[in-house]
Amino acid sequence: VQLQASGGGLVQAGGSLSLSCAASGRTFSRYTMGWFRQAPGKEREFVAAVSWSGGNILYADSVKDRFTISRNNAKNTVYLQMNSLKPEDTAVYSCAAGSYGRDLKNYNVWGQGTLVTVSS
Repeated sequence: VQLQASGGGLVQAGGSLSLSCAASGRTFSRYTMGWFRQAPGKEREFVAAVSWSGGNILYADSVKDRFTISRNNAKNTVYLQMNSLKPEDTAVYSCAAGSYGRDLKNYNVWGQGTLVTVSS
């Protein structure tokens, strides 16, 4: 599977942005899909994950109640709806495919990132 993230941009604090990650290949529905982010000068961190069926979801505490992850297996796409954005959400956001969990090591297929910038 190959992954292509899109939807990043510049938004004011308190605003919303929606990211998409389109997957190629017929095995998309077998994978847990995750979103990760990396801010300047910081390590990549977990944001959210959704199991292959969509029935199990994980969020980082820092985004819980503000971000929503979802997937559409018919469209081979995973989404990240980001509301109430804060300047500290500024980062390059990447999607990844792998097995269920928060650990980067669970994910073995990575897409290129999309930059999200939140201005104060």
